[in-house]
Amino acid sequence: MNIDNSDETEASIDIAPLIDIVFILLIFFMVTTTFVKDMQLELERPKASSSVAVSSKAIRLFVDQHGDTYLDGEPIRVWLIQSKLRDLLSTSTNKVVLVVTDEGVPAGKLVEVVDQARLSGAESVGVATKKEAG
Repeated sequence: MNIDNSDETEASIDIAPLIDIVFILLIFFMVTTTFVKDMQLELERPKASSSVAVSSKAIRLFVDQHGDTYLDGEPIRVWLIQSKLRDLLSTSTNKVVLVVTDEGVPAGKLVEVVDQARLSGAESVGVATKKEAG
């Protein structure tokens, strides 16, 4: 009986395709991730104990401490909010609008902005707050 170990081959696993697939998946998830970035306004949001999380895909309206309104980072007049939001909501699958406001904004101004957002056809309109510790 002839026992010769030279005929046996060593099994090896090539991991180069595995590394390629991992990098492709990493790039895919980095590209498809959405990052929500609020405007660079200095806003002190009001506090509420009943705060709940909102979708990151909500359309954001900003009202600063001077009462100026912004939509998509650009200043907008109150009477134009309804038509601009209607256009944005018609192409969006998520019909949620979030009003990010400063704590010092008069209630009348906030109600006016929220009313315009509701009249534009939004299913839900919320006001961004800080969660109150309690």
